[in-house]
Amino acid sequence: MARLRYVKTLEQVKAARESNPEFLDSTVRSIRCEYETDPALARAVIPRPLEPADEPLVCMTLSHVSMHVTPELTIEIGSGVFGVKARYDGEEGIYLVTMPMTTEQAVVPGRETFGEPKKIADIAFDMDDEKARGSVTRLGVAYMEAGGRIGEALPEREMTELGFCFKALPSCEKERDFDGDPLLVRLEWRHRHRKVNRIEDGEILLRESPFDPVADLPVLRIVRMEAEEGTTESNGRVLRPVPGEWLLPFLHQRYDDPANPGIEI
Repeated sequence: MARLRYVKTLEQVKAARESNPEFLDSTVRSIRCEYETDPALARAVIPRPLEPADEPLVCMTLSHVSMHVTPELTIEIGSGVFGVKARYDGEEGIYLVTMPMTTEQAVVPGRETFGEPKKIADIAFDMDDEKARGSVTRLGVAYMEAGGRIGEALPEREMTELGFCFKALPSCEKERDFDGDPLLVRLEWRHRHRKVNRIEDGEILLRESPFDPVADLPVLRIVRMEAEEGTTESNGRVLRPVPGEWLLPFLHQRYDDPANPGIEI
């Protein structure tokens, strides 16, 4: 009897869904940053129907993640989150601008399942009892970096963090923009941090890159920098469809677009 691994039974599909890395418990070490940027730029980068938060804050997290697939198998990746505080229907979260990841296994499920703006990148992460530092490099540019000295210990905590992104299918037909209305997705990350420290003498470096223009949202004031260790569980759900023209001016940012002139603010 021959075996064909390009096809599964429905029972096998159901079992595989339970082990999808996007839904697994993960052990995470992170450098969590928030900084204030120009209010006009923060407003301009957020698509409808999301609204800007009260403060023009950018959230940036660099992490080393151990995804526990089975008791015998753990997948380790580097992960980054870069987004702007936004609000929808009274809930505040992060509008996700870009999410660099070190492996295809982390990028593909997140983009296809949730519409997360993930890209493959090289991520360096180093944390010990004295210092923490992380950086993201793509196409020869170390465009995002943060770190500092490990300082005051803070209490253990549990917290729920929300993210917003758009799940969209660009059309294969030139006459159309999308093969259906884009979907606004709400992500939920449940963090349990067993160790938290302030980062002292911290710095955030955003370097110019034509492929990942995070430097267009400059650091005006660092609001928060912390080192974390703990576990994270994630899930998501669709909130609503949105008109394609609302998302179209922003969709290119999840692809490499070096000829993009941008807009004047």
